[in-house]
Amino acid sequence: MRAPSRTPVLIPALIGLVVLAGAPLAWSQSAPAPAPAPPPTVQAAPQPPAPPIYDYEIVNTYPHDPAAFTQGLIYRDGVLIESTGRHPSSVRRVRLEDGVVLEKKELPVEHFGEGLTDWGDRVLTLTWQGGQGFIWDADDLDPAGTWTYEGEGWGLTRDATRIILSDGSPSLRFFDPETLTQTGMVPVTYRGRPVPKLNELEFIDGEVFANVWQTNFILRIDPATGVVKGIIDLTGLLPDPVANPNDDVLNGIAWDPAGRRLFVTGKNWPRLFEIRLVPRPPAAG
Repeated sequence: MRAPSRTPVLIPALIGLVVLAGAPLAWSQSAPAPAPAPPPTVQAAPQPPAPPIYDYEIVNTYPHDPAAFTQGLIYRDGVLIESTGRHPSSVRRVRLEDGVVLEKKELPVEHFGEGLTDWGDRVLTLTWQGGQGFIWDADDLDPAGTWTYEGEGWGLTRDATRIILSDGSPSLRFFDPETLTQTGMVPVTYRGRPVPKLNELEFIDGEVFANVWQTNFILRIDPATGVVKGIIDLTGLLPDPVANPNDDVLNGIAWDPAGRRLFVTGKNWPRLFEIRLVPRPPAAG
């Protein structure tokens, strides 16, 4: 199934707007105001070119637990590892082919689960508020420790040397995978403007793929510069109506590097999709 062609426009919620306001002039009260001078001619800085937009083709469809409020998703050793939110939140190993949950561990009830990634023989998960992370054994999800970070936790992924975290702001934050201390950050921009609400993350072929919360878009981000290099429009991917359009949104990206397979799903979605990206032709004119 191929996605229908759509207008290549980002909704306003994607982009933080910058407003420039001029200061008012002070006029003398004892003399007529002079005629205002013509404004100087200012050469506008060239805007960065618009990045390419991608539609999709559905390659395969798999069952997904419709009660799983998906926050993080990875593909490892032939199975999916998924973190869920709400109370109780969980981390689980899931068989791709039929959606069967093979192992499941719940977080303490006071924690709201968020993103997930792996490093070596460990799985790391986030919680939304309070700066509390959890560490799990990647094979059986037995608890293996905790870690802490500043601010909120939204999405989590890794490259070859760093853990990468999103917190809902227009930034990606980098952590040392052994000490789990922050080592840097990069602002994320679309054509020079900051992009907030970066959520679930996946590292694919040198780029960070990031869901933008409550939208149908996944951004392809250069982690060195934070520049958005591409936009994936998944509008219409789930044809079924959802119970809560504000909550049951696209969220969950997993990559199988050996099979070159891209999987996506959403919070409380009954299906998980393997998709192929299709470059959208440039708009006429």
